Amino acid sequence: MKILSLSTRQDTEFPSRRPSILNLKSIDPHYYELLKGLRAKVEYKMDILNFRVLAVSSAIAGEGKTLTAINLAANMASTGRKRVLLMDVDLRKSSVARELGLAPDCGLSDFLLGSVPMEKILRNSVVPGLSVIVGGKMISSPADMLAGERFLSLLQDLKAQFDLLVLDTPPILPVPDAVTISEQVDAFILLFRFSHTPHQLFRQAIEDIGERKILGVVLNGEEKKNENYYHKYYGKYYQVAPSERKRS
Repeated sequence: MKILSLSTRQDTEFPSRRPSILNLKSIDPHYYELLKGLRAKVEYKMDILNFRVLAVSSAIAGEGKTLTAINLAANMASTGRKRVLLMDVDLRKSSVARELGLAPDCGLSDFLLGSVPMEKILRNSVVPGLSVIVGGKMISSPADMLAGERFLSLLQDLKAQFDLLVLDTPPILPVPDAVTISEQVDAFILLFRFSHTPHQLFRQAIEDIGERKILGVVLNGEEKKNENYYHKYYGKYYQVAPSERKRS
């Protein structure tokens, strides 16, 4: 199991409901460089293993999985190499719609209930090549719905339209949903947040999913290094433009 990236403090850099969340170049430049590194590593691993369905999850709530899923999906689509779908599978506490400023209705749960066809829940985003399916209305038994044939057939239909599916799942330990869909997922990325996630709970989450399913771990919440740190180790390969310094 590999550590894929070391991220900055997402909770301070990316407040909820920020309208420019998909404007990748408007975000913190240090995080943006780390995000591109994460995308390159994930894309390489997914390609060589011929994986198409990637879940982003965590052991417990509050580790940054949703923002990581959103930014990773957007960064992958922005290269123009892949048609990417971001889908909110956290039907108990869906937040993709809120983070992107989208209407929360007409989403995955509505499709699983048979209320709408697949075409009605697919939405375009401001990033070319990135489509989104939000969570939809609250339902009483999401684990049962995700275990059903309707969700399985949806994934097959979506794989025919998109090169990569990125799923924002519920945290692994509080509810069974992520484990329920694990056989339909090619790989998981797990978030681990410094000074937040007890190590024993993180180990339990790995056991529940199965280590063979885990593509890697993203570390979140470490203090951001100052610019001199990057120049010391990366020299001229790392340089923040003057316009970016004003934003950071």
